[in-house]
Amino acid sequence: MATATGEITIVCNHCDRDIPSPNIDLHRVHCARNLEKCKICGDMVPKKHAEEHFLNTHAPVACSMCKETIEREVLDSHKGEICPKRIVTCEFCEFPLPAVDLAEHQEVCGNRTELCHQCRSYVRLREIHNHETKCPGSVLNNVESSRIPRAAEGGGNGRRRRDGNGVSHKRLFVTIAITGIAVLIGSLFFQRGAK
Repeated sequence: MATATGEITIVCNHCDRDIPSPNIDLHRVHCARNLEKCKICGDMVPKKHAEEHFLNTHAPVACSMCKETIEREVLDSHKGEICPKRIVTCEFCEFPLPAVDLAEHQEVCGNRTELCHQCRSYVRLREIHNHETKCPGSVLNNVESSRIPRAAEGGGNGRRRRDGNGVSHKRLFVTIAITGIAVLIGSLFFQRGAK
């Protein structure tokens, strides 16, 4: 084979590199004595650094999070996708926690309830997506009922019927009032106890 300068080269049978033909004998002796091919990656490594090359490039390493011994090539994917100690977030409360604790946390967290503002009922967080599509108070499910004339809603006499929301607004007001009174009384007792 010839180089760009027209010099003839020979491939070294030890390192598989093109070597100028005048230097091939000296190169072969040097190459065989000082270099070895890595059995894993195929790189030519100085014999005195072969163990260091293996330890720094190919040796299994302990995951810094779970301490499991992992092949170096898959360490990044282990830390990002498999490691039980990697930090993930709860789909319900977005709280960060180790992946190993996620299932137990979501079992409890998903059973918490939130008020559906369309139908005024409490729905478990784990069921909220299904509820939104089937909710009787949802805009999607009330397309036909929104076309009913206002006069028909009041029973034909022009007045609107009182719905259940009036009651829940009163309950909310009473709850807020009682809570306010309890806070006021509690703060008075706390002030007297501090003196």
